[in-house]
Amino acid sequence: MAGFLSDLVQYRKLLLMIMVLGIGGTHLSGFQVSVINYTSVYIQKFINETWLERYGSVLHQETLTLFWSFIVSVYCVGGMIGCLCSGYLTAKYGKKKCLLFNDMVLIIATLHTGFSRRAKSFEMILIGRFLEGIGAGIHMNAHLQYAGEISPKKLRGFVNVTSSVFLALGKAVARILGLRDLLGTEDMWNVLLSFSGLVALIQLLFLPSFPESPPYLLLQKGDKAGCLKAMKQLWGEGNYQTEFDDLMKEKAVTKGTKIMNILEVLKEPSVYPQLSTMLLLLLSLQLCGLSAITFYTSEIFQTANLHESIIPYVSLGVAISELISIIFCSSIIDRFGRRILLWGGYLLMALILVLLETSLLLSDQFLWMRYCSVILIFLFIIAYGIGPAGAIASVMNEIFTLSTRSSAFVIGGIVMWLGLTFTGMIFPFAVKQKGSQPPKSQKNSKHADLRRNVIRLWRRMLPKKRHSAPSSDRPP
Repeated sequence: MAGFLSDLVQYRKLLLMIMVLGIGGTHLSGFQVSVINYTSVYIQKFINETWLERYGSVLHQETLTLFWSFIVSVYCVGGMIGCLCSGYLTAKYGKKKCLLFNDMVLIIATLHTGFSRRAKSFEMILIGRFLEGIGAGIHMNAHLQYAGEISPKKLRGFVNVTSSVFLALGKAVARILGLRDLLGTEDMWNVLLSFSGLVALIQLLFLPSFPESPPYLLLQKGDKAGCLKAMKQLWGEGNYQTEFDDLMKEKAVTKGTKIMNILEVLKEPSVYPQLSTMLLLLLSLQLCGLSAITFYTSEIFQTANLHESIIPYVSLGVAISELISIIFCSSIIDRFGRRILLWGGYLLMALILVLLETSLLLSDQFLWMRYCSVILIFLFIIAYGIGPAGAIASVMNEIFTLSTRSSAFVIGGIVMWLGLTFTGMIFPFAVKQKGSQPPKSQKNSKHADLRRNVIRLWRRMLPKKRHSAPSSDRPP
């Protein structure tokens, strides 16, 4: 405990920088992808009213859903563009200048979303979300790399996980402010969308007082004095010759090697193992259903037949569970290592998904099963937070050298944003299609057959009663 407190005192400037980086970094991404849940009803109503005022007719429901999916997914399109630009910008201008420029883009974006209601223009929401996506694509890559480069070796795992902590914190803040008791109302939804501009302004004001990362100053700028000064400024007074020597060795190894662009990284065989590892980890996140839970939490719980009045609070509970579990992950990652957390987390998530599918199949026959589904979603998020959420960010930062890191993060970011775009466009229509399907108890329904088989298997596993059940109680 004493050692932990002494580290807090010694690295207090580093911890302050981590907070400034986080609130204007992945915190904004978490806020922006989650806040859209709480404004969906009001934005769709605003689009309909605006269309009626302009053209004298209301939109068809499918057209309205299409407009809504554009608002959700245009953020991801902007994210891909920002991600493509981030590699060049961070390599040429450094992470610090890149983030400061990005803050100005985000302030302009939130001015569009904030004044869209007064201007009676839903197109301004599209423009604002697009610019926010560009900002997210830039600051997610820059934040993750910046945090990894400013951390000393003994705290590297902890500092790398902070990007995931702030991502989860952003989701929680969005769900708190999105409650109907606060900003989640028909009169305040545009203010809620503009909150991220205030956070970007805070980073714009405070980040200039912190230095660039020591590796960037030494390896790319050749500034030895600036590198040592940055180390002492961030890590406190002490002897950092070992860390400086490690950077000098890396500089000697990479001497004459420039920062590689995306095509050069893709053509370099020695980078293939690292790229394969990164893509495998990112694809596992895309395919596990986490994106759908993030974007459309409310719709998922509505489909599970939860009462509408408690859905915001259940969603808030999901976000807080994710935040607490990732904070716990940051405290154990350096002790247990990345591999154990990844394997354990994914095994738990797979088991929970099997149980979740079973509970959803049985929810029409047993009403209490829907509550099991909610509990399993909470457990799924906790397993994700303790395992992959923090470990993936740490692994990605550690397996690449400085010459390949920026371009590798761009490649990984494109994969992530493509998956989010697909989810944002397809999921609303999937929910509508599910809602329009005929009752599952009808004859010739494959889902009804599957449910009956699962129920029979379930009842065989239960202890047999002494008396036989009446035939009318048997499943149809």
